[in-house]
Amino acid sequence: MTEKTPTIVGIRFSKLSKIYNFDASDLEDVQLHEMMMVETNRGKQIGEIVKIQQDNGENGEPLKKVERRATAGELVSNEAWSMRKEEIIAFSKKRSSELRLKDVRILNAEVNYDGSYMVLYYSSQSEEKADLKSLKYDIQKAFSIDNVEIKQLGPRDVAKIIGGMGACGVPCRCCTSYLTEFSSISIKMAKEQGISLTPSEITGMCGRLRCCLEYENEYYVECRMNLPKKKKKVMT
Repeated sequence: MTEKTPTIVGIRFSKLSKIYNFDASDLEDVQLHEMMMVETNRGKQIGEIVKIQQDNGENGEPLKKVERRATAGELVSNEAWSMRKEEIIAFSKKRSSELRLKDVRILNAEVNYDGSYMVLYYSSQSEEKADLKSLKYDIQKAFSIDNVEIKQLGPRDVAKIIGGMGACGVPCRCCTSYLTEFSSISIKMAKEQGISLTPSEITGMCGRLRCCLEYENEYYVECRMNLPKKKKKVMT
């Protein structure tokens, strides 16, 4: 008897978020852009199928299974909480100001479809860790959310949320347009490509090395290995 090939789906929980693989083999005729209910470390969440493949892609490690398709009622509840996101952010900003939380900048919020779990994102220039227990309690009480997590973001994630023009002049930054994950960027990449090491030439609006230094780096490395060195005489 031939073993059935597993159906692996890539699910995204918000625009430009990381894509997570789940096993959808128990469901028939799954389609792109369907909304699925899955179990995550943040409880049950609704996510959109953005890719379908036949192999795991994760060294054969077992994947969590897709529970089922989200119901109409769950989708309505999910949309209702999405619409309240701005209200939650505005409340959090106001309370952080009233609590005199210095250098705490509220950026974004993500809430589960049923309001059982929420993550509030913020940034801070201070090296000291802010005491956000009172803010967390106030959010739970105001919006009846049982579990609230407050998470600090790094400069690249902050730039991704804020958006705006890129350092190169492109109307919308790469991280805001299509990048779903940040790769490790090093100064060596700029050297390999012969790019000026002037900070303004290699630094993005986030203050970190530009993500685009990685885009063509592999090709430059390959060319340096195979093409003649500078000033070397060649016969053709």
